[in-house]
Amino acid sequence: MDVFKLLSRTSKATPAPSSQKLPSSGAVANPQLFGRDAAEGPHANARKSRKRKRGQDKTDLPAELPVALDFFGGASQPAQHTEKPTQKGRGQGTKSEQHQDGALETASPEDMEESAAEEDYDEDERKRILRAHKLKIVILEDYKVQEIDSRDRGKEKKKRKKDKVEKIERDAKAKKKERKKEKKQLFPRPLTDFAQLRTAYGISPRLAENIKEQGYKVPTEVQLGALPLLLSKRRDGGRSEISSTNGHDSADTDVGGDFDLLTVAPTGSGKTIAFLIPIINSLLSEEKASSNAKGPRAVIIAPTKELASQIVNEARKLARGTGIKATLMRKGVEVVKRPEEDIEDDVDTLGTSSEEDRSASDSEAGKRTAKKPKGRRRRADVVKAAILVATPLALLNALKQQGGEVSQLPSIRHLVLDEADVLLDPLFCEQTLAIWTACTSPLLRVGLWSATMGSNIEDLTMQTLNSRWTSLASSATESLPPRHPLIRLVVGLRDTAIPNITHKLIYAATEQGKLLGLRQLLHPTATASSETTPWLLPPFLIFTQTIPRAIALHSELLYDIPPEAGGSSRIAVLHADLSSSAREAIMTRFRRGEIWVLITTDLLARGVDFRGLNGVVNYDVPNSAAAYVHRVGRTGRAGREGGVAVTFYTKEDIPYIKNVANVIRASENLRGTKSGDGEGEVGGGESIKGWLLDALPTPTKREKQMLKKRGVEARRRVKDDGGKGTMRISTKSGYDRRRDNNLQGAKSASRGRVDGGAGPRAGKVDMGSESDFEGFGE
Repeated sequence: MDVFKLLSRTSKATPAPSSQKLPSSGAVANPQLFGRDAAEGPHANARKSRKRKRGQDKTDLPAELPVALDFFGGASQPAQHTEKPTQKGRGQGTKSEQHQDGALETASPEDMEESAAEEDYDEDERKRILRAHKLKIVILEDYKVQEIDSRDRGKEKKKRKKDKVEKIERDAKAKKKERKKEKKQLFPRPLTDFAQLRTAYGISPRLAENIKEQGYKVPTEVQLGALPLLLSKRRDGGRSEISSTNGHDSADTDVGGDFDLLTVAPTGSGKTIAFLIPIINSLLSEEKASSNAKGPRAVIIAPTKELASQIVNEARKLARGTGIKATLMRKGVEVVKRPEEDIEDDVDTLGTSSEEDRSASDSEAGKRTAKKPKGRRRRADVVKAAILVATPLALLNALKQQGGEVSQLPSIRHLVLDEADVLLDPLFCEQTLAIWTACTSPLLRVGLWSATMGSNIEDLTMQTLNSRWTSLASSATESLPPRHPLIRLVVGLRDTAIPNITHKLIYAATEQGKLLGLRQLLHPTATASSETTPWLLPPFLIFTQTIPRAIALHSELLYDIPPEAGGSSRIAVLHADLSSSAREAIMTRFRRGEIWVLITTDLLARGVDFRGLNGVVNYDVPNSAAAYVHRVGRTGRAGREGGVAVTFYTKEDIPYIKNVANVIRASENLRGTKSGDGEGEVGGGESIKGWLLDALPTPTKREKQMLKKRGVEARRRVKDDGGKGTMRISTKSGYDRRRDNNLQGAKSASRGRVDGGAGPRAGKVDMGSESDFEGFGE
């Protein structure tokens, strides 16, 4: 022990990072974000309160003693230990029921599963549990009513005067409030344990075993509400386990799993498992009903290849041993079997073969065969897996025919849009809607899942459902099944970051200040205060606005990690310009822990699951509030606490930073309702003060649109102005940068002369290219 260090300690020293609870420490026992007391059972709170009121804390202790040592228990107690437990409501304060609780704890897992399945909740208990977990499930109103009302309001506004228009607007607001009141809110039976999937909902035994092998025990909020909805079946008499409000009986809203679901849940809450389990279970039941079921019957669309690959891996884990296959859409693979005329290309345009080639003999087979002409394309393999995961463009290219038409997919029964707000954004909207329209089955069930979902996405969803159903009804030759409703499930507050991480908003003034602040996170000092500079241990992600900035930041930090810790091999950059194999290799190394710091763009901001990620650094401010929610959601997955999200902003970001500040304030308010004011925690307390929100300017609607589309304009390009660029990622002056670049160019020219004069000329190199500088030293 170093005595000098021991004596030089102060009472206000920053706690060591090893003493903190980090996401990389491992999984937590309860991955839920809200209502953890309610997860213990419907009467958990009542049981605790009754024990405190009646003073039974002291009387509970003798019941745990062995019978031979319990001298004051009486003669009736040994008989109570052997009493067979009966199915009663939990939380009673009598001794006999406490002994029954002890007997249940020593019972076999099968008995516990049966008891969990037999336990049911009345409507009041369902409401209490769902509200404790901040779950709200409603049936959305018809979009046609809103469309007609908005059209009429537009006509009336043009015709009438100002006072008439105001009256119309008041009437429209009143109608909107009435429609909100008419929304039926549903209260399905909550899923309190994954063991109930087998006993209460009758899923496949092999699927239940795979879920247990993956370690899923306590469901998260989205699983607690979505799985009972998607797995619910109609009971005898057409009734299901779903109750509604507003005076409607459960039979009036008996959806029984026949509906489309729009889900808004926080990042890292297990949405992938929530939609994969019902799909696999449904496909298994369909295979039992029809033995000739082949080809894809479920399509899952994701915006990036990384997310699509992750979904395939999770699907394969859950479907192991069931016969259900999941595959990733790749080039050269077809979804539907094409006719011969579509496979053969035009011979005149692609080249013809000679007469000798067409009449060549096959000596081995002993018969005449015609060789394929050069213009003919080899028939690609057709997807045979039941679950197909793809990006929109890859799947649409596989469905397109020669004339530009899109092939229909009548066999698809399940369509899932993961990160639906991006897939229905203008970037992917046309491709996604084309795939959606190609699924012509009237039994199609659509699921839209994301952590952020605007009202425009809901309107577009309902409009698409209405137009699709109208086209199906007009072209149908037989009677269609009854139309199913659209249900919306919301967990917590919409468009809000998860509350179990620490948010830090740091003003760095300039680009050089951001780089210094980032290096301070990489090399924290013992005197740094936890309130101003949080501990950020690897692994963590660094997000930049553009690909050139990510490459430049990687070049600047390449040698910041000492060789004793692995050196430059511990830091990497990942962006869309890399090949698929290179991206997969970097992702694999990062998941294995070989890479500690990964610099990337918004390519990894959505859906990708890094369970042990300790933090996220927004080197450049996100383009929108939704982008911030998804970026910081890479840490704190599945209820893990201790994650840190640091955001740097400069003078150029001040007009846009209020969006991020509002999200952080809402997340901290949500955290305060769950775990107090955060005092005593590392980085606890409010980081966004009221005076800061008042001082920050509010961006206009146009500014928000331009920021979302192009980002901060000053960072889109860095001009070569003699080393005076203020947006350059570097701490060096223009003179030093010119000197280093000239030296680098001289070295490259010298190597070129040695290799035969093929190298670049000595002298100046392009100073506007930040990615050329890789540091010095062999």
